[in-house]
Amino acid sequence: MRFMFVGDSMTIGRAGDYTWRFRMWQHLSASFSGPYEIVGPRSELYDAGSDSALSTAYADPTFPAPARRHLAGWGEGWLHMAPVIRETVAAERVDVLLVSLGLIDLGFYTDSAQTAVNVRQFVVEARAANPRVRMVLLPVIPNVRARTDAPFAAECDRFNELLAKAVADLDTAASPVLLASAPAAYDIDHDTYDGTHPGPTGEHKLAAAFAEAMHQAWDLGTPYELPASPAAASVS
Repeated sequence: MRFMFVGDSMTIGRAGDYTWRFRMWQHLSASFSGPYEIVGPRSELYDAGSDSALSTAYADPTFPAPARRHLAGWGEGWLHMAPVIRETVAAERVDVLLVSLGLIDLGFYTDSAQTAVNVRQFVVEARAANPRVRMVLLPVIPNVRARTDAPFAAECDRFNELLAKAVADLDTAASPVLLASAPAAYDIDHDTYDGTHPGPTGEHKLAAAFAEAMHQAWDLGTPYELPASPAAASVS
């Protein structure tokens, strides 16, 4: 089974991060009963201090190169991924898409209604490449701008409602679409390093949201075991 991570800055991560992709790789390695592979056309982290804005400096240098693969970009959203997902799913022969997008769209590019249209286009394009592709979509999670910007918070809430409707409309037996639950007890003061991007505890909670959705709906993998303490979360 071939998994691909699709996301924005919270998924690609910055230089020095573990990333929630790393946490999911650890979980799959420990719990997945069959052969699997993580695929994608990219493998780097974001680095604002680099000429290329890319880095290979993961917090754990033993993170295997094949497991680092993804389709994520700093500043990229549903708007950017919908036009490229068909060719990427085809080229990477993707079976399962794990998608965390939306915040950057609403913050910089599109309103909730147009973002929901882009979600639907993304699903159509992914299925054009693989009619049996499975998808897990994460809603927009708590973030610092929504704490202080009421209109933006309302847009996030409205998009999440539209996302749930899109999932209900688009889910099929042949190509199931799941809406992951927002991470339980997600605290932006403790689970992020800047109010938006996940730190170690946040990375675990994001990975757990996807893992729990797949386990409960498809019996893939096992329940995710969150670290017992913030200190334990930082241990690879």
